[in-house]
Amino acid sequence: MHLYLHIPFCHRVCPYCSFYKHTPGKTNLRSFIDGLLEEARFFAQKDLPSLKTIYFGGGTPSMLSPTLLRTLFTGLRQTFDFSSIEEITLEANPATFTSRTAQFYQDLGVTRVSLGVQSFLGKHLETLGREHSPMQAITSVHLLREASDLEVNIDLIFSIPSQSLLDWEDTLTQALALQPEHLSAYNLTYEEDTAFFQKFQSGDYKDDPDLNAEMFSLSQEILTTSGYEHYETSNYSLPGSRSRHNEGYWAGNDYLGLGPSAVSTLNRTRHQNVCDTSQYMKRIASIGHAQEKIEILDDEAWRLERIALQLRTTEGLPLKYLLPDANLDSINHLVRKTATHLQLINDGPLLVDSIAAELA
Repeated sequence: MHLYLHIPFCHRVCPYCSFYKHTPGKTNLRSFIDGLLEEARFFAQKDLPSLKTIYFGGGTPSMLSPTLLRTLFTGLRQTFDFSSIEEITLEANPATFTSRTAQFYQDLGVTRVSLGVQSFLGKHLETLGREHSPMQAITSVHLLREASDLEVNIDLIFSIPSQSLLDWEDTLTQALALQPEHLSAYNLTYEEDTAFFQKFQSGDYKDDPDLNAEMFSLSQEILTTSGYEHYETSNYSLPGSRSRHNEGYWAGNDYLGLGPSAVSTLNRTRHQNVCDTSQYMKRIASIGHAQEKIEILDDEAWRLERIALQLRTTEGLPLKYLLPDANLDSINHLVRKTATHLQLINDGPLLVDSIAAELA
């Protein structure tokens, strides 16, 4: 089983991000950590499988103080069996990084740090509302290298407003110079309830499918030529450094989500916690959990989800999820059928969403 903890706090809210997040405001952060641990104990009583990975996401988990992070890790170790854990990832902001930070994370048991760099060009960081500079991003990776043995993931975004293909190549080149074990390259999408979406609706920002495709293809060309495995639509890794946590999601493994807005799927029962930190803490104190939305995934819902997720991976979609009368003629040049799986080839990874819709 995989464990995800959602830390919803940010120093400032990025205008493109649709995840549940907010500034701490008057939230008592110690009480919030106590609530997370109380929720963990509630689910630990249910005789869940052993943990394989833990992922601290957000929000900005790295903005928690060392004292609070130590309290959280200590409480989790007292609640869950850590003996089978293969990976612990913590998302971090490059703006607040020191050599002590890197060593502290390693001492906690973190094995992988995911840096939300997004771009190595200042003008694009400003557009995205990021609070770090390109130099701070570079320095954070160097500090991780010098002070710890942690694996590094760098998150990047392409198709940022006003970003050219040459800009994107520059960012990829600077990322490669840092030799991270893992890179994620995400196409910017305009999500509802974000400032970017409002600008998109007003016509200030535009989506260019042709430029998106060029940037995607450039990422694939540059990164694979440099020795990175393109193992999922948006993810690249050096051999042996895939994100085990994310692979668990794509494969359909059970996962438990803790924190406001966090989603869990256990035995095909999915629930989402209330998307309100104050209400989350009140519910935890009252009943031990904060489940708000519950969905039972029947066979058809599960099949459609497997198509949407597993088709994105290099291993591909198990053939058992295809309908008996599935006609592959129209996408024959984009897929390869093995004895057990359907895999994307040629421009298939670029067109994964439309291919998944064709197979649904």
